[in-house]
Amino acid sequence: MSIALAIRAFLLLAIYSVTANAQTPPGNDPGSQKLFNMEMGPNRSIFRPSLDPNRTANGLALTPPMGWNSWNKFGCNIDEKAVRAVAGAMVSTGMREAGYEYVVIDDCWQGKRDADGNILADPVKFPSGIKALADYIHSKGLKFGIYSDAGSKTCGGRLGSQGHEYQDALMYARWGVDYLKYDWCFTGTRNSEEAYALMSDALRATGRGIVFSICNWGISRPTMTDKSMPWEWGLKIGNLWRTTEDIYDAWAGRKGTSLGMVNIVDLTEPLYGYAGPGHWNDPDMLEIGNGGMSTTEYRGQFSLWAMMAAPLIAGNNVATMDDDTRKILTNREIIAVDQDSMGVAGRRVRNDGNLEVWARPLADGSRAVVLFNRSEKPADITAFWPEVGYPASMRLEVRDLWEHTSLGSKTEKFTANVSAHGVVMVRLSQ
Repeated sequence: MSIALAIRAFLLLAIYSVTANAQTPPGNDPGSQKLFNMEMGPNRSIFRPSLDPNRTANGLALTPPMGWNSWNKFGCNIDEKAVRAVAGAMVSTGMREAGYEYVVIDDCWQGKRDADGNILADPVKFPSGIKALADYIHSKGLKFGIYSDAGSKTCGGRLGSQGHEYQDALMYARWGVDYLKYDWCFTGTRNSEEAYALMSDALRATGRGIVFSICNWGISRPTMTDKSMPWEWGLKIGNLWRTTEDIYDAWAGRKGTSLGMVNIVDLTEPLYGYAGPGHWNDPDMLEIGNGGMSTTEYRGQFSLWAMMAAPLIAGNNVATMDDDTRKILTNREIIAVDQDSMGVAGRRVRNDGNLEVWARPLADGSRAVVLFNRSEKPADITAFWPEVGYPASMRLEVRDLWEHTSLGSKTEKFTANVSAHGVVMVRLSQ
């Protein structure tokens, strides 16, 4: 090579190097939510966490999680005594045998951090400590869940996990935590995908299988700095993601930042394609038994949550619930639909204003069908076989999942009179 060619090659290489270094990686432009981690070293990637080819799912929650959470009934007024009472009642009422396994303490269990930065429980509310409580819950054949937040503080003003992710995850594992609900208050301009991936990695690093519940409020997120939705990036980061703001115990409406039951249904149903084994749409906890809706409406919530393959997380005081509440929560035929191994979420297949038909395919080839009446008076609703996935000529057995009775075999369609704000839920099979 001549000296002239060598000089030219050197100059081209120098120009390329300067230009490459000056470029902004895709998605790192100011204001973009497609943030790339450009750090080098072990476990570093140039990809967004959700797009990292080396990231794998944690293999947990292959069916929607079932359990109980303290928030809907107790809020911040939760303590060790109440949690122990609920755990005992989950056994004595048959909830454990029906499939409920997680006992989750929501916000306000936290105290201070010690001199080394380790999170401690509130010594007044939880005088025996979290480890002793977890051991008690495990002794009942149940699993233990806890709550934290991706911000500096929790929504209840307690200490969050920001800056302590690996430290907190290790403490949870030492306590015997099996489930973490991770909230999104006081996060500032933080990127949600980054925040949840960081805690996800911290949980995985402990070596303990911990179901990860992403709670950044989905469609109704008030955060202006991050418009991303968790179902777009949560597949290999968490096991379930909230689709909306909090639920409150009402048929419909808005109360502050909380939504009524049917409002949440309407925001969650279109996301049916994102649900599947290990990654579920979470329309928030069940309100059944808290008194704000009728028994008919609570049956509707339980049916629609099962159709959406949603987590079934009771939010009532299990220790004092009445028989109507217990019967709804322990309806094993409807729980079987929710827990179906195929994990395909159901959807609305016909909407005639206030009268709806929902369908969900199940692993054995049968279909769950819900006739849903939103109106203020009883109405006849018909499900036609082709709209739920069967030929019109097929003869199908129809079983009522609330009455636990066979309605005989039918072709072409099924019609039922449905109460105002009510459902009829059936299983169609050959």
